[in-house]
Amino acid sequence: MHPTITKMIDVVAKGEADNIAPLLAEGVMFMPPTYYKTWTGRAPVAAVLGHVGQVFSDFKYRRIMGEGNDWALEFQCKVGDLDAVGVDLITLDDDGLIAKFEVAMRPHKSIGALRDAMNARVMTDPSFLAFKDALS
Repeated sequence: MHPTITKMIDVVAKGEADNIAPLLAEGVMFMPPTYYKTWTGRAPVAAVLGHVGQVFSDFKYRRIMGEGNDWALEFQCKVGDLDAVGVDLITLDDDGLIAKFEVAMRPHKSIGALRDAMNARVMTDPSFLAFKDALS
C-alpha cells in the first residue's frame, strides 16, 4: 500500500487537521458528500477533514482497493446514532500527496445528519470561517 494512504488511514479518523495537512498537495481538491462546491487548498481541506473526524464515531475502513495513484477506501461510521457507509476516492499526485479527495456516502438521512453536525461545528471555528469567506 502507498505510504500516504497508510498514514491517511491512521490520521483521518482521529480528526487531527495538523496531521492531515502534510498528506495533502498544496492545491488539493476535496468533494464532500454534503456540499456542492469543491474545497481547494491544503489549509481549508485539512480544516474540513479535521472537523469530519470529530463528527464521525466508530469510524473504520473496511476495504482498501487501489494501486499507484488511484485508491478507493470503503468505510463505515456513525453520525450521531445513525449508521453510514461510504467510499473515499483518492488520487495522489506525482509526489505521493493527495491531490483529489472525493467522498461518496449513504444513506441520505446520515448525510443530512453529517451536514447539520458539520455546520454546527464549522460555523463556530474562526479559521474555518476565514476559508469560507475567501471562497465566497
